[in-house]
Amino acid sequence: MDHAADATRTDLMTITRFVLNEQSKHPESRGDFTILLSHIVLGCKFVCTAVNKAGLAKLIGLAGETNVQGEEQKKLDVLSNEVFIKALVSSGRTSILVSEEDEEATIVEKSKRGRYCVVFDPLDGSSNIDCGVSIGTIFGIYALNDGHEPSLDDVLQPGKNMLAAGYCMYGSSCTLVLSTGGGVNGFTLDPSLGEFILTHPDVKIPKKGKIYSVNEGNAKNWDGPTAKYVEQCKFPKDGSSPKSLRYIGSMVADVHRTLLYGGIFLYPADKKSPNGKLRVLYEVFPMSFLMEQAGGQAFTGKLRALDLVPKKIHERSPIFLGSYDDVEEIKALYAAEEKKE
Repeated sequence: MDHAADATRTDLMTITRFVLNEQSKHPESRGDFTILLSHIVLGCKFVCTAVNKAGLAKLIGLAGETNVQGEEQKKLDVLSNEVFIKALVSSGRTSILVSEEDEEATIVEKSKRGRYCVVFDPLDGSSNIDCGVSIGTIFGIYALNDGHEPSLDDVLQPGKNMLAAGYCMYGSSCTLVLSTGGGVNGFTLDPSLGEFILTHPDVKIPKKGKIYSVNEGNAKNWDGPTAKYVEQCKFPKDGSSPKSLRYIGSMVADVHRTLLYGGIFLYPADKKSPNGKLRVLYEVFPMSFLMEQAGGQAFTGKLRALDLVPKKIHERSPIFLGSYDDVEEIKALYAAEEKKE
C-alpha cells in the first residue's frame, strides 16, 4: 500500500458514502437503514474518543455496580451503554434494543419507534481497559415483522435472519467492520476528518490459517473434540508445521485478527461453563455472520451457529469460528464423537 499517495488522495470512500451507494442498489428503500447505521457510527466515534481519553478522564476503574452477567461494571461500560441506547433511540428507527449491560430488553416508546431491532455489546473486553488492550463494540440488526407490538420474539430469532452485523475495534486505530449481507468491508477512522474511510474493501478470510486462538487455561475442563483439535494444532500428524497460538482475551481483537490473517477462534463449552461463555445474540451471531460473509464458517459444536434459535436474550453458546478448512476439522471431530455415542 502506498501510504504517501494515500495521504494526498482526495476521492475518499467514507462509510456514509458507501452505505448510500449500497442503498441506491435498492430503489424501494426509504433510507431508514442508512439513518440507523449513521447513528451506530456516531456512537462508535463517541466511544472511541472516550476510550482514548479514559486514563485522563478518570473513567477507568469500577463504577461500583455489577451487570446482569455478574461482571463488575467499568465506568466506560456504563458510558458506552448510555451512548448507544441514546443514539439508537434518537434515530427513530428502532423498536427493541438488547444490550449486554441491561437485564431487560429496551422497548422504545411509541413516538420514536422504527422497523429495526438492534442487539449489541457496547464495550466487549472491558476487563482489558486498564492495560490498554484493544476492546470494541459488537452489534447486529434485525428487521421488525410489520404491523404488531414489538416483543422479545422479534429478537429471539436465528442469526441467519440478521440484516447486518459489525463491530468497531478501539485499538491502535479505530476500525469498523461491517456486513449488510453482501460481503464484509472494513473502515478506519481518520481522526483529522472525523470520518470512517474504506480501508479494507471486500474482506475475505484465508481458506486455511496458521493461527489458533483459545484460552488454554481452561484445558482441563474441555470436552474430547476440543482437546483433540488443540493437540492437532500443536502436534500435527500430517507432517505440517504446528499452528501458532494467539489469544488476546478480547473477542473483538481476536476475531479481527482471525478475519484478516485466517485461522480459528474457539470458545468451547467446558465443565465449568457447560453452555459456553459467549452470548448468542450480541457476540456469537454478529461475529458468525461476518465470518460467513467473508467466506469462513461458524459452528457451535452441534450445528451451524447462525441456525441456533435463542430462547433467552442473554443465552450463551460455545463457538468455533474462522477459516473454512479449520472449522471443517473441528466439525469432523465432533461428528466422530457423536458416532461413538
